[in-house]
Amino acid sequence: MIRIVRDEDAAAIHAIYAPSITDGVATFETELPGVAAMGERIRARLQHYPWLVWEEAGEVLAYAYAGRFRERAAYDWIAETSIYVRDDAHRRGIARRLYGTLLDVMCLQGINQAVGVITLPGTVSVTMHEAMGFSAAGVWRQCGYKLGQWWDVGVWQKELQAPAATPAPIIPFPQLRNSPKLRNLLS
Repeated sequence: MIRIVRDEDAAAIHAIYAPSITDGVATFETELPGVAAMGERIRARLQHYPWLVWEEAGEVLAYAYAGRFRERAAYDWIAETSIYVRDDAHRRGIARRLYGTLLDVMCLQGINQAVGVITLPGTVSVTMHEAMGFSAAGVWRQCGYKLGQWWDVGVWQKELQAPAATPAPIIPFPQLRNSPKLRNLLS
């Protein structure tokens, strides 16, 4: 089931995220944030953007969220996306379904563009993004140093909806929380 994240999910989310910090390069974060800090991140993000989880039998197996791309107001209609799947839940289609729902929710908010930032080679992530309609938009060469080496980062971009000549303000996620359109996406 896909649902909106809850405060009590912070520990499960931290556990899913931790291997990417300690053993991987899906994130360039190098220190574990702790469960309390993860809870703060969730609450802060939910003030404007969606954060969704995939739950089965009471366990969170994956999460996906959107966030601010850049600080300038002119960037309000583009958001960066992230998704993490628990190690034992890969190759079941969870990522594509959860990520697809996230993108649909972003459309409801009025967001026009989604950006995925991928540490290269990131074959699995690149394949998933391209299967979901993202296109390569550039590479930042040797921009991150982690696990004893320099890494390139690729940017993938997807137009979610055509931008309006004069765009309406983005709808903050809390205003959509109880909407029938959001309930339909999550059901």
